[in-house]
Amino acid sequence: MALDLTPEQKEVGKQNFHRVVGKLGKEGVPDGMSRRQFMRGLIAAGVAAPVTAAAYYGYQNNFRERPVKAGLIGSGDEGGVLVGEHNPAYVEFIAYSDIRPSNQARIFLDERDRNPNSPRRGFNFHYGNDAHRKIRLYDDYRQLLANPEIEMVVIALPLHLHAAATIAALEAGKHVLCEKLMAWNIRQCKDMIRAAERANRLLSIGHQRHYSMLYAQANEVVSSGVLGEVQHIRALWHRNNAVEIEDASGQVRYRDSWNPAIKPEDRDALAGRIRTLGYRSMEELVRWRLYKRTGGGLMAELGSHQLDACSIFLGKQRPIAVTAVGGKHFYPDNREVEDHVYCIYEFPGNNYDRSRGPDATNNDIVIVTYSSINTNNFERYGECIMGSKGTLVVEEEQSAMLYGPAAAQRGTAMTVTTAGGRPALDASDSTGPAARRDADAGQSALGVAAPSRGYREEMEHLAYCIRNRDQGMASDRERLQPRCGGRQAMADAIVALTANAAMNDPHNKRIVFQNDWFDPTKEAVPPVNLQVETV
Repeated sequence: MALDLTPEQKEVGKQNFHRVVGKLGKEGVPDGMSRRQFMRGLIAAGVAAPVTAAAYYGYQNNFRERPVKAGLIGSGDEGGVLVGEHNPAYVEFIAYSDIRPSNQARIFLDERDRNPNSPRRGFNFHYGNDAHRKIRLYDDYRQLLANPEIEMVVIALPLHLHAAATIAALEAGKHVLCEKLMAWNIRQCKDMIRAAERANRLLSIGHQRHYSMLYAQANEVVSSGVLGEVQHIRALWHRNNAVEIEDASGQVRYRDSWNPAIKPEDRDALAGRIRTLGYRSMEELVRWRLYKRTGGGLMAELGSHQLDACSIFLGKQRPIAVTAVGGKHFYPDNREVEDHVYCIYEFPGNNYDRSRGPDATNNDIVIVTYSSINTNNFERYGECIMGSKGTLVVEEEQSAMLYGPAAAQRGTAMTVTTAGGRPALDASDSTGPAARRDADAGQSALGVAAPSRGYREEMEHLAYCIRNRDQGMASDRERLQPRCGGRQAMADAIVALTANAAMNDPHNKRIVFQNDWFDPTKEAVPPVNLQVETV
């Protein structure tokens, strides 16, 4: 992410971040810090053990003998990640549904046997080698929804199916965790929100950065004012899928997780049913991310994560406008979605004057740039937040590095001073005993293992909300809500899909975001496709 940082400078940046997290927790910061009191108590107690997300976000397993019974709808790539990361003490899967035989078998397997770093550990890892006797397969997810034991469903289907499956689940009385992007278009997002309200059921959407301890602490650093006035965020997610391979038929194609080989067992079982299943071909069923009728492209699959993070860093502000360029610039196959995208978003700064309108000059604007390419991963993915007093780099959801605003300060060890009531970076006392204690506290707040990406925590928290809201008072129900519910997730979908609309505009015009798009009670939606095409 940071091209010209040496390993030594990266380590300095990480230690700077740890010291500042610890110092802010000890000294206190301006109002708006989500867990200031928690951090103060942690540091005052001298706790050295890693802080759990449950403690940080204020939930706990107080129903150990009665985990929430769940069903999985869609057991492919993302379904496998969610199963691998779930905590059976909170969520117990008792059923699943998938139309592809290869996925039906795969969801039980621990894929770390082939790839030690795989997050897909399968049902067998959690429930034993006889898990297939305990977890029921339904050929049709509607049959799964009729199971009265199931309280919650996890939906990991292709994007164009999110809305129909979610609404069916809510109407069947189930709480829902649906993978991101929330839906294929914004009208569907609004329908999902309304369905949840009618059914009085919880709807959570899988933007897992809302449950990442790393992003929580990074956001507290940004919110404290240590960086000064944020003026620019550079976000990117670059991958290298430009490696040619030859498939079994002798056809040359590119190695690409979105363009996998079609398994013989899937073709044998489903080829005669493609139309009745709602697909135009086996290729569209298996490679659904490549087609505009079934997927949302790079902005839906990758960009939505990072624009969500940028919005969090900027106080969950909605963007003012977006300009974007993208296209199918590289792949010679029949995919329809872009393989390279480049976006410029305008967000309101702290001193932005909304009364002057989105086209006013000399207003306080934060520029957020986003790029995603498929042919080169010399830079990987992350966010670089640049302020008037400092820079914060969050890299690959695994580490954060903090520096002063000048290039010369990349190797400078820093802590933070709160003199005058305004936190600011300070290099004068960054290596003494107090600073070392701050660094230890900051590291403790983040944990000693690789940071969780939030999948486990989003499922734990939803289970906690489900189990406790039914026993609490009305005031508790307002508190027991997912951290990324329908309205927040709809905003994320609007940000991502409006960029797609800007790319597809023949004149690459700047699109201004409208307030009514973000209101689920209004019918207004962005200028994107309104209805999924039928086969």
